[in-house]
Amino acid sequence: MQKRWTLLFAALAALSLLAGCSSVPKEYRDPGDPWQPFNRAVYKFNTDFDNAFFKPAARGYQFIAPEPVDRSITNFFNNVADVTSAVNNALQFKLSRAGSDVGRVAVNSTVGILGLFDVATNIGLPSYKEDFGQTLGYWGFPHGPYVVLPILGPSSVRGTFGWAGDIVVDPFFSLQEDEIYWGAVVLRAVDKRADLLTTTELLDEAAIDPYSFVRDAYLQRRESLVHDGNPPLTDDEEFFWDDEPATPENEPEPAASAE
Repeated sequence: MQKRWTLLFAALAALSLLAGCSSVPKEYRDPGDPWQPFNRAVYKFNTDFDNAFFKPAARGYQFIAPEPVDRSITNFFNNVADVTSAVNNALQFKLSRAGSDVGRVAVNSTVGILGLFDVATNIGLPSYKEDFGQTLGYWGFPHGPYVVLPILGPSSVRGTFGWAGDIVVDPFFSLQEDEIYWGAVVLRAVDKRADLLTTTELLDEAAIDPYSFVRDAYLQRRESLVHDGNPPLTDDEEFFWDDEPATPENEPEPAASAE
């Protein structure tokens, strides 16, 4: 357990050190991605690491795990994630959502046999999957610069601290046996990677610049999640919507034709 806390604090310290770096070339000083040289280097490392280890492991996992087994493992980890979601919904005072998450855990952990079967969805209990990064955003913390984390992938300063909070709340974090904890971490990562195999293959084929595509998609999705699917309009969107479309009520009357 002590090793896990040490690793967590080391990761946050590394992020703080990165945040203090200001020597970024002017051509890369994008408001949303000021650390682009660093991010692209880490993105390349993550891509190489994924191609060498994660992707082969995910394909091997898919090969040996029949589809029902794969789905049950995914359901199990989703059930664990509902615990974290319940805590974050409560912190955001979304009590009905928190109640739904608690109900999902109760139903899936019992009738669903430790979460292997998603019974809760079938009886009308929706899954929200709130995380601590969304909680920080709900309370007004800005997302800060975009950052690509080694192994973990796209994030932001707010998302990184949220990731640390989710680790602490994760039920697996309280396990005393390090072997079981890290085994669960690896299995969850490989299971999630296997579920994304088709998506990433399409991305590699379709995107001209995969880095920019992933960055923009991540930031847009996080903004949507923080605002429960209704993000505020950007300046460009406000300008667009301020131009009131012509309707029968506001269209100018045609000039009278000379007879």
